[in-house]
Amino acid sequence: MRFTSYLLALVFAFAPNAAMAIQARGNVPVVRDAEIEGLVEDYVRPLLGAAGLSRSGIEVILVNDPGFNAFVSGRRIFINTGTIAGSERPSETIGVLAHEIGHLAGGHQQRLREQLERASTIAMVATALGVGAIATGAATGQREVARAGSGIAAGTGDFARRLVARYQRGEETTADRAALTYLEKTKQSPKGLLDGFEGLMRSNMFSTSRGDAYLSSHPMPQDRLAFLQTAAKASPYYDKPEDPTLQERHDLARAKIAAYTGGAVAVQRLFAKQPFGLATRYGIAIATHLNGSPSDALTKFDALIQTQPKNPWFHEMRGEVLMRAGRAREAADAYRKAASLDKSKSGVLQAEIGQALVTGGDPKSMKEAVRLIKAGLQSDPDNPTAYRFLAMAYGRLGDVGAADLATAEGHWHVGAYRDAKVFAARAQQNLKPGTPLWRQAEDIINTKISPKT
Repeated sequence: MRFTSYLLALVFAFAPNAAMAIQARGNVPVVRDAEIEGLVEDYVRPLLGAAGLSRSGIEVILVNDPGFNAFVSGRRIFINTGTIAGSERPSETIGVLAHEIGHLAGGHQQRLREQLERASTIAMVATALGVGAIATGAATGQREVARAGSGIAAGTGDFARRLVARYQRGEETTADRAALTYLEKTKQSPKGLLDGFEGLMRSNMFSTSRGDAYLSSHPMPQDRLAFLQTAAKASPYYDKPEDPTLQERHDLARAKIAAYTGGAVAVQRLFAKQPFGLATRYGIAIATHLNGSPSDALTKFDALIQTQPKNPWFHEMRGEVLMRAGRAREAADAYRKAASLDKSKSGVLQAEIGQALVTGGDPKSMKEAVRLIKAGLQSDPDNPTAYRFLAMAYGRLGDVGAADLATAEGHWHVGAYRDAKVFAARAQQNLKPGTPLWRQAEDIINTKISPKT
């Protein structure tokens, strides 16, 4: 599991080639993990189809935050790891995603920007009128006019905020209705959506200390809850049970998140009712690995593999343990096994095989490492760790230009555009002009960036 930096402070760090590690990508802590990404992809795909949206161009990003929340930005759906860990059933996470897809399908973000611009215009005009009235009153000695002008200027900001908040409340309700529609079209229970909202109420995410409904960015909880309770229970699929296979995958993902963010104690607390269950054992095995006990961790993962020999993620984590123990060649074999079993064909796994080969250091394996890492990047270009290992592989092959270009690409994909330009310029010094790699470096160099970047 990989954590990439995006907007919140990073709390911990892991090895760059870990199954769950930190990468730098802007300022929000983004999680990269093939297992959890594959799970969320399976949650999202049918919902997007029900919404009439193409999967192409829509990115779902896991955010390293313990809070139960999700949001949309552009064509991206951000969902906190805390939402997954805090959802006892898959339908709760699916309900949250359905709501956010409702925002995406409705183009709510673009409309919100328009409302903000409208509110800003109203505020500027009203402020100008107020200031003008104040000046007129002062010049003519008419105190009433001056006081009226002060009232206009003071009330402008409040009016603009209420205008935007009212719009947001309407869009939240629209997204709720859309989510219910998508869930019914895909024959899924809306109970998770209802339970998730109740969880938000408990955490007071939508409350306002002033109790002013107009200043709340969402409808008051009682209003939304009343609507959801009525509409959700009217669904013919309300009492549909969870899919056992999906429930197991969901629990394994929750266990992994708990292990990486809170250790064995967090895993045991999360699955207190299932102390010897598969998810608990998985989380404990990961926590054992993170605590620096490779021998014990391998024993635990081998036992898990005996239970489910075709589970790719058990093999991937076994590879991670071997990597940490300095047994890179064996780790590469474990990653290969994981990739062969992975139905999602994750680019992360492909790159991990190559990264293990690079770490192993065998010169004869470097060309294969380059091929595998590039194959992984082909399907998953936003993997800065893979670019770093690609640069190392090229360096060991003596291809300095390609190594510098890989480094430039890595910087580019984390938003470090100035560093990307520096390495692209260095790459061109060792690349033949006019070749595809040289032109790729040229594209990086010529791309305009903002002064603050």
